[in-house]
Amino acid sequence: MQIALIARNTFRESVRDRVLYNLIIFALLMTVSSLFIGELAIGSEAKIIIDLGLSAMRFFGMLIAIFIGIQLVFKEIERRTIYSVLSKPVRRAEFVLGKFCGLALTLAINSGVMLLGLVVALLFLGGFSGSALGSVTALLPAAFLIFLELLVVTAVALMFSTISSPALAAAMAFLVYVIGNFSGLFRDMASSSESAVQRGILYALYYLLPNLANFNRIESAAHGIAVPLGESLQAALYAVIYCGVLLSVAVMVFERRDFK
Repeated sequence: MQIALIARNTFRESVRDRVLYNLIIFALLMTVSSLFIGELAIGSEAKIIIDLGLSAMRFFGMLIAIFIGIQLVFKEIERRTIYSVLSKPVRRAEFVLGKFCGLALTLAINSGVMLLGLVVALLFLGGFSGSALGSVTALLPAAFLIFLELLVVTAVALMFSTISSPALAAAMAFLVYVIGNFSGLFRDMASSSESAVQRGILYALYYLLPNLANFNRIESAAHGIAVPLGESLQAALYAVIYCGVLLSVAVMVFERRDFK
């Protein structure tokens, strides 16, 4: 119950920061732009809409996850509202989880609005033809994977926010995001390394850092190839486990912080 209340308040704060409005404008622009794409890229309209739309969804979602995620705890401490919150029957774990769920709800609505704009644009261009419906079918699981990625990035940002200052937390979260998109390189480098120590370090980095490439299926969706259900379920399980580990670390750190 307390987690739901904190999540609702966090969502309201995000709305007051006008995060949603910018993305609603984006969705409308995506729909209107479909009128002109046909003149610029005959035969590739759906591919361009899906590619640009999902890339924008991923990019703007990442910015929201990091720059709002790092403020979730720090803002409460800076305003000293943390004292009134913790003076109530609210556990610190409930506070952290509520903040995470609130930002997750914000990201879900943002992603949903942007996805709706993409679907409308695709259907406007192709009507309800088989090709248009096929593009939408490929679009939906790719958008779902992007949302899972944003949840992982949110958990990363929230964990760092309990450890360090907002500026350092943002830098570390962004660094993890960039490296997470190329974490497969650590595995490839480890497999070709002749040093046992180097292999151990590279494999440790590969397994410790989030493998965000698992959630990027934009290219497949742009070519009308839907992500298999099994891969989507595996990615969802990976996201749940990874977020659970990060949130557990965030809770443990937050439990030990002294606000007196």
